[in-house]
Amino acid sequence: MTVEIEGVTLHLAHPDEIPVRWVGQEEVMRQLLAAWLVVAPGDLPMNPRLVGKPGVGKTSLAYAAAKRLRREAYILQATVDTRPEDLLVTPVIEGEGRLRYVASPLVTAMVRGGVAILDEGNRMSEKSWASLAPLLDTRRYVESIVAGIKIKAHPEFRFVATMNDDASTFDLPEYIHSRLQPQILIDFPERDEEYAILRENVPYAEDYILEYVTDFLQQAHAADERYTVRDGINISRFAMKLLEADGAAGVEEALRVAVLETLGEEALRYVRRV
Repeated sequence: MTVEIEGVTLHLAHPDEIPVRWVGQEEVMRQLLAAWLVVAPGDLPMNPRLVGKPGVGKTSLAYAAAKRLRREAYILQATVDTRPEDLLVTPVIEGEGRLRYVASPLVTAMVRGGVAILDEGNRMSEKSWASLAPLLDTRRYVESIVAGIKIKAHPEFRFVATMNDDASTFDLPEYIHSRLQPQILIDFPERDEEYAILRENVPYAEDYILEYVTDFLQQAHAADERYTVRDGINISRFAMKLLEADGAAGVEEALRVAVLETLGEEALRYVRRV
């Protein structure tokens, strides 16, 4: 799949296809979809950022929102090593003396009118963020120095960044901070929502396992631990696998081992007797 811009052929990325269904927490979904609305001539979609602890479902929310709009979703994982050309266009040697220009998932979303999800954006350096500054304001374009072209965003293009609320991230430069609005906070789900998320992701688990894991997570949340529903999914899956591998193993022991080996000994303080 290619497109020509200012005489340069760009090879586009493929959209992401992942089995995600957003369960519960409809208020944050409503806020994200509202931020992307265009409500009058001259209005533009906003560039929201989803902020929360690792594992609370920020990327899942962004992807599910894209699917509700029936748009292609493109996920780009940011790291401390992400360079401006990684965000935009990368040259690849193709044969003798020839370059092939490969568009990033973000640029592909811009061209095709899809949704770009910049995952863990606050792990990225200021230099990389600077390359996106004109995209995130009224100009809505990026300039690839490598390819020597300016790429304008399709009117249907939407952008969202996810950001972890932890100490392993960079502070956003102020000029980027003001471009990534609104900030939508995603917190731990309520008990019934957490159970529903576990049921959605581990549909083959017995109810007593999911109830146990839900209780474990809710007690951990109350103590301000950073254990998330992602951890709960892994505990549930591992417990089921332990029971399948050793039919003689008791449910209580399988769950205890699953918690211990997934999160460590400190997590055992939040388990209950079956």
